[in-house]
Amino acid sequence: MRTLPLPSGRSIPVLGQGTWNMGEDRAARVAEADALRLGLDLGMTLIDTAEMYGEGGAEEVVGQAIAGRRDEVFLVSKVYPHNAGRAGVAAACERSLRRLKTECIDLYLLHWRGAVPLGETLDAFSRLREQGKIRDFGVSNFDLDDMQEAADLRHGAALATDQVLYNLSRRGVEWDLLPWCRARGLPLMAYSPLESNPDEQAALLGAPPLQAVARRHGATPAQVALAWLLRQDGVVVIPKAVQPAHVRANRAALDLAERLGAQDVAELDAGFPPPRARQPLAMR
Repeated sequence: MRTLPLPSGRSIPVLGQGTWNMGEDRAARVAEADALRLGLDLGMTLIDTAEMYGEGGAEEVVGQAIAGRRDEVFLVSKVYPHNAGRAGVAAACERSLRRLKTECIDLYLLHWRGAVPLGETLDAFSRLREQGKIRDFGVSNFDLDDMQEAADLRHGAALATDQVLYNLSRRGVEWDLLPWCRARGLPLMAYSPLESNPDEQAALLGAPPLQAVARRHGATPAQVALAWLLRQDGVVVIPKAVQPAHVRANRAALDLAERLGAQDVAELDAGFPPPRARQPLAMR
């Protein structure tokens, strides 16, 4: 599995597994954990979750999936904004650790910006790192102005990533946020790489340019969309899958990324043009 360096010197895999909507149905938890374990078997050792997902249910599924395999896993979780104060972060992290059945989270993120002063949250994150509860920390759903503000704060230089909505249909981050992160060695984590709304996903995967490239390579449109993201410098991609075939297809997209050529990229750029001006950050 290819990796990217974090500012701390640690490495993060470029392709992982998302868990949005997992843990909401107890009857589905066995299949969800099995899917995550299959992903681990295939080398997708990054697992992204959050206390918000299933109100802790997704973290419980992850805890089940990584039992006995914690050393293999790069574990990411996120804290609610309303829990982002000094005491709230500490308590939320403890709850996440219990659900995940681990002593340390590899990367802990503020899920989105809320009312708690950002400096207070970063102080709390730094304290958790000193205590060995987390190894790195970062943010999610931060636009460029938020990132610039955060970087100027105490502990801001330790920010490890920004997790944002980024895919072929939503390329606004390429105008300013992605270049800013690249210049500072901060990987950008792309969530919903195939969209999450069924109608939006259908529009993305049904686009003629995407289908044409997929036919040329004997791949699915979803694999091409993931491969395109995996070709982007400094980007980590976290698709979600529960069906075994879907898990295997996601892993195959990493190999496809190496085969996409200039003609493929040109056709995708024509069908999904890059931004020509600054755009508001897309969020799910």
